[in-house]
Amino acid sequence: MSMRTGTSRRRVPWWLLVVLFVVMPLAEIYVLIQVGQVIGAWWVILLLIADSVLGSYLLKREGGRAWRSLREALNVGQLPTRELADGALVLVGGTLLLTPGFITDVFGFFFILPVTRPLARRLLLRFATQRFLRSAQVWSGTRQRPGPDSVVRGDVVD
Repeated sequence: MSMRTGTSRRRVPWWLLVVLFVVMPLAEIYVLIQVGQVIGAWWVILLLIADSVLGSYLLKREGGRAWRSLREALNVGQLPTRELADGALVLVGGTLLLTPGFITDVFGFFFILPVTRPLARRLLLRFATQRFLRSAQVWSGTRQRPGPDSVVRGDVVD
């Protein structure tokens, strides 16, 4: 017996999907063509290969550092918020660096380099805090939750 409750699924905004799957690849292709016209196609391919090699090296090095700092924080008994954020940024940054293209590489380096990661971490934490507060506002007052005497209509499915 299964009963579907009023759970809501979070949906990704349509414009974000358009940017990720349409605009971003077209922008990458445009930049690759423009750079290729300036320095030549073989140099672009060589640069992309070197970029991927450097990205995998940075992913391994910074991922190891993030993992060690996470383990140290857990061993000391502190809440590893900074370490978890760093781990997520290194993972996303490494993925972007391994993806062919120069635009994704800029974001990948921004997320993975120890010099720029604190700024990326602050932006990530600000974004997560705003999402959390928005979600808390929805559940605290503006959205009606059923009380103990409320009747919730639904279908029972066997």
